[in-house]
Amino acid sequence: MGKVIRIGKGILAHHPVLHGYGHWIPNDPRGSGSGEVREEKFDGLGPIHLGRKRDQPSKEELKKFYAKAEELLSFETIWFDERMRQVIAEAFARVTKERGYTVWACAVLQNHAHVVDRVHRDSGEMMWLHYAVASRDALRQAGLVPPNHPVWSNRPYVVYKTTVPLVRRAVKYVQDNPPKHGLSRASIIHG
Repeated sequence: MGKVIRIGKGILAHHPVLHGYGHWIPNDPRGSGSGEVREEKFDGLGPIHLGRKRDQPSKEELKKFYAKAEELLSFETIWFDERMRQVIAEAFARVTKERGYTVWACAVLQNHAHVVDRVHRDSGEMMWLHYAVASRDALRQAGLVPPNHPVWSNRPYVVYKTTVPLVRRAVKYVQDNPPKHGLSRASIIHG
């Protein structure tokens, strides 16, 4: 199962993060939410550091790492253009409506997406899965990715929020994310 961060006992919200396939390898030099490398072929890329590293690698180091990593991937790394982000956002909105989720913030970026949603009968991991499958299928049906491409990392990454200040901080973080990546706030959807 993917990374799950639980803070305290009473969960108010989930913060699922969907990483585009190949954009965050378990032994990423920035640190990772993974405690293990599940595929031997990635072992040679370096050790795992659980969590974000305090000292972040330079852009050059990161480019070198991913140039090596991309050679080992089973599928092409895809960057989400505006059309793809719109299809993903629409799929997230459909899931939100169909499943009765309450979404406080959502941002679809060029290589990942964030959602902050109220706790629900579905677990955070199940919500992540519903978003991932619906958006992957929508991209495939629109002919924007190859029919067998996984689109997302195959591990759920969900951070659980247990206090109102933590929820507000997550919402602000998600809302502030598109401008940090050179995208407009129109990259945000609300349920």
